[in-house]
Amino acid sequence: MTEPLIELKGISKAFGKNQVLDNVDLQIYKGEAIGIIGPSGTGKSTILRIIAGLLQPDAGQIYIQGQKRDGLIEDGADTVGIGMVFQQAALFDSLTVDENVGFSLYQNSKLERSRIRQLVNEKLDMVGLPGIGHLYPSELSGGMRKRVSFARAIMSNPDHPADNPEVLLYDEPTAGLDPIASTVIEDLIRSLQSIQDVCSTYCIVTHQESTIRRTADRLVFLYQGKVQWQGKVSEIDHTDDPLIRQFMSGSINGPIQVVG
Repeated sequence: MTEPLIELKGISKAFGKNQVLDNVDLQIYKGEAIGIIGPSGTGKSTILRIIAGLLQPDAGQIYIQGQKRDGLIEDGADTVGIGMVFQQAALFDSLTVDENVGFSLYQNSKLERSRIRQLVNEKLDMVGLPGIGHLYPSELSGGMRKRVSFARAIMSNPDHPADNPEVLLYDEPTAGLDPIASTVIEDLIRSLQSIQDVCSTYCIVTHQESTIRRTADRLVFLYQGKVQWQGKVSEIDHTDDPLIRQFMSGSINGPIQVVG
């Protein structure tokens, strides 16, 4: 089998006495669209942050194209660029859209500002938001802010193509959006996957059924800190696994413990 782009082996993470991840194995292959699902508080966002190199696991190893990662992302460059879209967009309110999207290039590259603005405009076009670089986040709708965060995540540096994102991590990208805005975001996630020289591989955390069905090809179900089930999206309607059946039906009766 082809070597995975990213592989987690025996990853564990606790916050105080709360064991969030417990000996988790996960492989992400080039061109995959993986959905990580499960009840709230089961470590889905935590695993994204560990993959991104923003959070250190307590135990286990992370391999990027077969090379073991030591430390966090600032401790050494990965062989694969990884971009992350945060749940609340995480834009800087005091900066314009242009400054948000081009932030890493403005801060860390030697490119002329005019060239950075050109690259920003290209990315805004890709997410369907041309001509809004002068606006501030407060002037945008929730769906527009999400798309701006997508543009920032796929920003590339032509002088250092090795640093350009090859894998995107989406943390609840449709949370808080109405059904129509959610559909726009879901379509955008799929369309970005098909654009040449933009990330063809992504991992998405979501609770929304439409997002699960429309953006993922393979699903990983997390519960009580462990991977309890994996399979294709097409299998969720036919599996006899009681965890999946309860989760997808929203029933309060079943092996998933209802808090409160």
